Amino acid sequence: MPTPEYRIPAEREARIEAANLPVIDEAHAPAEVERLYAHFRETFGRPQVPGILQCFATHPPLLQHMMGLAETMLFTAGALGRENKEMLATFVSSQNRCDYCADSHGFFLRSNGGSPDLLAAAITCDVHSNSLSPAQSALLRFVRKVTDDSAAIAPEDIQLLREAGWTDLQIAEAIHLTALFACFNRVVNAFGLPSQNLLAAFESTTTSNSRVPHLHREDTA
Repeated sequence: MPTPEYRIPAEREARIEAANLPVIDEAHAPAEVERLYAHFRETFGRPQVPGILQCFATHPPLLQHMMGLAETMLFTAGALGRENKEMLATFVSSQNRCDYCADSHGFFLRSNGGSPDLLAAAITCDVHSNSLSPAQSALLRFVRKVTDDSAAIAPEDIQLLREAGWTDLQIAEAIHLTALFACFNRVVNAFGLPSQNLLAAFESTTTSNSRVPHLHREDTA
């Protein structure tokens, strides 16, 4: 049985149809890939392997490394905590116009305690939202700069985050996550993975009247 966090993804995951380049689906995976897929299912309690890992499975050693990142960095609390990580992942993925990742990590943001308003701020890249704490707003401003113009990052940017209350370890983790999602978003978009519409499924199970915000709304400031 899937863990509660993965119940909705398990219900919606089926054979992955990527628009641009075929992925390595579970029914046709070679032995090395099937072994890695089985490890993923056992580790994460998910009966199906998500599409993004099926993209990486075209090169099995890369798939193994990506699974290690998922287990040790992406889906653990780490220094930032799961809610902040999922907020960052949703924000960066929306900034990079990756519907698949913005939807899936928006779902995980809500599943890990993020409010509808926090989700809306992350998906619309609204760093001024009242749903953000001053520290979160500073963090998202920083990761937006890392995404848009990493060469312009200076000691002053790091100091602003320290003054907002972030530790050097948390800042480093934010940099790693932002850079990783620069990779993930581009792989997913280039393969042509469609959104799984996990957010719509999540919101349909809640008692709130919140609506899933449109992706890619630009911050105007």
